[in-house]
Amino acid sequence: MAEDHGPPDAVLRAFGAHGDPVRLAGGKGGTWRAGDVVMKPSEGDDEVRWRAGVLSTLPESPDFRIARPVRAEDGDWLAHGWEATRLVAGEPDQRRVAEIVRAGAAFHGALAGVPRPSFLDTRRNPWVTGERLAWETQVPGAARRPSVLLDELLAVREPGRWAEQIVHADLLGNVLFAEGMAPAVIDWAAYWRPPEWASAVAVVDAMVWHGFDIGLARRWEHVPSWGQLLVRAAIFRLATWDAAGWAAEPEQAYERVVHNIVAFVASGG
Repeated sequence: MAEDHGPPDAVLRAFGAHGDPVRLAGGKGGTWRAGDVVMKPSEGDDEVRWRAGVLSTLPESPDFRIARPVRAEDGDWLAHGWEATRLVAGEPDQRRVAEIVRAGAAFHGALAGVPRPSFLDTRRNPWVTGERLAWETQVPGAARRPSVLLDELLAVREPGRWAEQIVHADLLGNVLFAEGMAPAVIDWAAYWRPPEWASAVAVVDAMVWHGFDIGLARRWEHVPSWGQLLVRAAIFRLATWDAAGWAAEPEQAYERVVHNIVAFVASGG
C-alpha cells in the first residue's frame, strides 16, 4: 500500500536519512528518498530481513550493482515497519532487454549458493498465486477466474527439468542504467525457480508492454526448453493479473503475445 505522507520522522532518524522525503517513481507508489537513503514499507518482515542479510554480504561484481541495505540505529534491518537501502545511480530502460537479461544472469550467478529461504513457504499474495499456477499442477480453482488465454497456455505446458535457485522474477523495470557503470539490480522479487524462467519473465514483459514481437524471444531459443519457460512466464503474469483483481481485462495486452508463444512451442521451440 502506498504511503501518501512519506516515512515518519522516526523512520528517517532510525536510518540516518537527511532532507525532505521525495516520492520515487515505481515501487507501488510507496518508495521515498531522503538524501542517499531510499525507504519503503515492509511487505513481509521475514523476507526483508532475509533479503537484507543476503545483499549486505554479496560481493561486488563488475557485471552488476545492487542497492545495499541500510541498518537502522538499533541494528535491525527494519524500523517502524520500514526498510531502507542506499540510493543507486541510474534509470530503467525496458527496451534494453538483452542487457537486462545479462545483468539478471550475472546476479543469479552470484546467488547460486544461497539456500532456499523458509519465508517462501508462508508468503501469500497474488504474485505467489500466479507463480504457483505457472509451475504446479494442483492449484485451487478459485485462484483464477476463467480465461481463454490462460487455458491456451496451460494446454501446451509440459513437464520439464530445470535446476532451481533463488531468482529475481521482476527484472525488466528493476534494472537501472547509468553511463560508465554496470547495470544496477533493485527491488528484488524473490522466488525459487530456474534462473532461465526469470529471464523469460523479462522477455514476456517486454513483448507485452513494449511492442516486441516473437523475434525477441527467439534470441534465447538456444536455452533448453525455452518455449516451456516462456509459457510459464506468461501464465505467471496472466494469473497475477487475475488474482490481483484489477478491473481492466488482460486479453488486449496479452492476446498477441500468448498466440505467438503457443505457436512458437508448436513449432518445436
